[in-house]
Amino acid sequence: METPVLTIVVPCYNEEEVFLETAKQLTGVLQQLQKEKLIASESKLLFVDDGSRDRTWELILEESEKNPLITGIKLSRNFGHQRALLAGLQAAMEYSDCVISIDADLQDDIQAIREFIIKYWEGFDIVYGVRRSRSTDTWFKRATAQGFYRLMQKMGIALIYNHADFRLMSRRALQELSRYDEANLFLRGIVPLLGFRSTQVLYDRKERFAGESKYPLKKMLAFALDGVTSFSVVPIRFITFVGFLSFLLSSSAGLYAFIVKLLGYAESGWTSIMISIWLIGGLLLMSVGFIGEYIGKIYQEVKRRPRFTIEENLYSLRMKTNQKERIHL
Repeated sequence: METPVLTIVVPCYNEEEVFLETAKQLTGVLQQLQKEKLIASESKLLFVDDGSRDRTWELILEESEKNPLITGIKLSRNFGHQRALLAGLQAAMEYSDCVISIDADLQDDIQAIREFIIKYWEGFDIVYGVRRSRSTDTWFKRATAQGFYRLMQKMGIALIYNHADFRLMSRRALQELSRYDEANLFLRGIVPLLGFRSTQVLYDRKERFAGESKYPLKKMLAFALDGVTSFSVVPIRFITFVGFLSFLLSSSAGLYAFIVKLLGYAESGWTSIMISIWLIGGLLLMSVGFIGEYIGKIYQEVKRRPRFTIEENLYSLRMKTNQKERIHL
């Protein structure tokens, strides 16, 4: 195998406080890997600015002028973490033999990157970074995360337990990923569907270096709902089951009321009527909400709008320049 060209893709959204340290540490990792001849000298860091409102893009531009390993892509607005990550993966696919994705907050162990590359040399197309434990999480976050993974597994969705978006993918894995052109992106669920040879690297997650988490509770719940509704129709089937069960219970209650009426024991019951109305009303609203979620996703898919818009692309410009220089040499 020839020495592979590696691109590390780092989605960024308002990462001004942590960017310089992230660039410094990842640069050190790339330089060490190049020194060991595990990756080619053309390897790069690709920071994807997802419509940041702070100085993130300015810092990317400044560092790219000082550091030849650093490049960037600027999206025209905020498209969300998954789409920003996909934009970086698709840009890197053309010029790289393998790509590693990692968040900018330095919580993922960058020393595990070397193990990723070793696994790639061993012939693996996909290498998942998997957390060894969740000891750094709060009790609530740990419980909800574990519950989410168990729920997804029971629904038949193949997720890698305790894996987020810290992974390596080969070029052919990325080419296959590019065929999945759905608007509702849930890469943690899509990547295991590719079916290429894969493995895992365990690591310990750290505290965030600086700044605030970009995934508060509201976004985490929305992300979990996207994952469920993008990969499973179990909620719809559950609604059907609840509706059938309600029908049986209602039929039984109706038969009971009819018999009581015939026997002359019937009395008007305000409480039972109100409870029935609220119960059925709640079930109906919940059912309509779930169905509406699926209809909304269909609405987004059929419009076929672009998933992101790139405003500036320093990465492709620099890689093309490097290719021309190699040809002249």
